[in-house]
Amino acid sequence: MVVLRDGRTLIGYLRSVDQFANLVLHRTIERIHVGTEYGDIPRGIFVVRGDNVVLLGEMDEEKESNLPLKQVSVDEILEAQHNEQETKLEKERLRIRMMKERGLYVHYDTTQEIGRAHV
Repeated sequence: MVVLRDGRTLIGYLRSVDQFANLVLHRTIERIHVGTEYGDIPRGIFVVRGDNVVLLGEMDEEKESNLPLKQVSVDEILEAQHNEQETKLEKERLRIRMMKERGLYVHYDTTQEIGRAHV
C-alpha cells in the first residue's frame, strides 16, 4: 500500500524501487474511502515518483478483511467522493466569507486545493 502526497491510496505489488524511492507497482488499484465505504479502481502498472510517496507499507489481508468497511461500485464511490468534496468546499467558502465579514483576509498558498482562487 502506498499513500501519496495528494491523498490517494494505491494498492499493488511492488516490483521495483530505486535510490530516489521511485516505485513501480504491478496490478495496482486506487482505493477511495468515503466514510465507511470504499471503492477500488483498477489502474494496472503504476509508476510513482519518490517525492510523492508519504507512506509505504505491507498490507495484512487478514486484518483488512475484518475492517468494518463496505465495498461499493466505482460509480458509487466516485459520486460519494464528489459529494464529500463539494460539501468540504462549501464549508470552506462559508468560513472564508465569515472571516471577510470580520475584516480578516484569507490567502492560501497556490499549491493548496482550495487556494486556487484568491479571496
